[in-house]
Amino acid sequence: MNQMAEDTGTATSGIPTKRHCVQDTPQSSPKRVKVDLQPTMGANTPESNADIPQSSKTSPKRRDAAGYPKSRHGKEKYGKNVGRRRRRDHDHPERNEVGAEATEADPQDAAEKAPRLPKRQSALLIGFCGTGCAGMQIQPDARTIEGVLFDALVRVGAVSSDNADDATKVNLGRAARTDAGVHAAGNLVSLKLITQIPGVPDVVAATNKLLPPEIRVWGIVRVQNSFSARTSCDSRRYTYFLPSYLLIPPKPGSGLYETFRRQVVPSSNSLPDAGASTNHVHLFWAESPPGSSKDDDLQRKRRWRAGPEDVQRLREIAKKFEGTRNFHNFTVGREFSDRSTQRHMKKIEISDPVVYGSTEWISVMIHGQSFMLHQRKMISALVLCCRTGTPPQIIEELYGPRQVFIPKMPSLGLLLEHPIFESYNRKVAGVNEDLSPEDVEFRPQIDFEIYREEIEKFKQMHIYDRMRDAEDRKAVFDAWVRSTDAYSGDDLLYLNPKGVIPTAAVVKRSERRKNPFREKRRFDVTDFPENGKIEVDEAEEEGDEQDVVMDKAELADMEG
Repeated sequence: MNQMAEDTGTATSGIPTKRHCVQDTPQSSPKRVKVDLQPTMGANTPESNADIPQSSKTSPKRRDAAGYPKSRHGKEKYGKNVGRRRRRDHDHPERNEVGAEATEADPQDAAEKAPRLPKRQSALLIGFCGTGCAGMQIQPDARTIEGVLFDALVRVGAVSSDNADDATKVNLGRAARTDAGVHAAGNLVSLKLITQIPGVPDVVAATNKLLPPEIRVWGIVRVQNSFSARTSCDSRRYTYFLPSYLLIPPKPGSGLYETFRRQVVPSSNSLPDAGASTNHVHLFWAESPPGSSKDDDLQRKRRWRAGPEDVQRLREIAKKFEGTRNFHNFTVGREFSDRSTQRHMKKIEISDPVVYGSTEWISVMIHGQSFMLHQRKMISALVLCCRTGTPPQIIEELYGPRQVFIPKMPSLGLLLEHPIFESYNRKVAGVNEDLSPEDVEFRPQIDFEIYREEIEKFKQMHIYDRMRDAEDRKAVFDAWVRSTDAYSGDDLLYLNPKGVIPTAAVVKRSERRKNPFREKRRFDVTDFPENGKIEVDEAEEEGDEQDVVMDKAELADMEG
């Protein structure tokens, strides 16, 4: 009679497989056959070592493709799990050779492969002058701070050759992203780094030798494996430097001056001034010689000095930025309803004016948890409100749902002082209580103050001096304020004596404005050639920023 029997056969590779076969036998009772439970490579028929009833009612143990039992107990018995069968590649027979034969095929490659060195999650404390770089973050076909730094780390041996082609392999991240040309006295990048390099006793010194003088590594800190430069950062501290002459009100007859005059309350019949005035004209302009050129005006601006009332007004407006606010009007591509526009500014400080050369400078220090793309608009709103005499309450209006246009200040004055890691430092301080610095689990705190002396020298030589030299040669800030004063459209109507946003100043994405404000691309750079001037011409205008479309991931990656 015909009976079903569980049998094992072999595939072309010699690995036993399960199959059902029909056998003819004259016996009427079930016959027990021997089956080898151990897989036999290269045999057509396995040896019989176990009795299995040849009956359709009997279910044998399930086995994998290699013939091993699928149960956990069975795997433990054999001490290994072979796993899936390896499929043969008939199109590329050479790929079927494995083991010793494949190893012998590339003896030279195996010999040349460098020994693996352990990588440690590390934080690099760095500083840089952003002039000549397309920003902080690595970009293809562009010179960036991270690109230059990563190349130096590869050359010194802190990043292996296996990971040299892609910084994401070592989890490169940054605490604060800076735009093109923006400087940083202190910033931090985190990555998996080879910190013990044969023949390199001082990784920091060796790396700095390979870096240009405008990019420095202050130190390397071994951090916890869970550390992330961005998410572990509690806050950032920026400083913006500006010439005090930006506080001088718009020149009489300019577009912005006339726009403001049209909004003056009829009963007053006068233009509120941001300083002493004669016949409702600021004293600076009242004393201007008839027919003075812009170069003559510039020389007089550089000799002008802000009074205590000017600085106090600037400080009163700056206080309106502190706290948790909706900064949708101080960036691009964000709506009022977007929760990511909520940012917390811890403190805004306005320094006393200081004279360098012939120009008086004021610094604005901003300490915030995080900053959105183009938050130079904050400084622009601060300066424009002060110089036009607009009430400070307009800043609070800008946090509301109405969308308006705010021009950006030049990149030249922006400096990232350093990121702050208070929470992380408290965390490691608790872990370190019972540890000594020599303990493998000990993690130092992140502290830029350790390198304060070096940082201050670097700031003076590579940032402050270059910034002032660029302003002296190119009059960047004067060109910016003249381009702003020349505008006579509706986009800046929120600069008025009432401190309100008129309907005409509201920007709607679905509607084209009649005369939109056009910014000049030259104010987004910090690298200026020795010869040539900054000319405010129409060819350098940017597109309408309301047309800018970015997804949230792209925007988030550009913020810090």
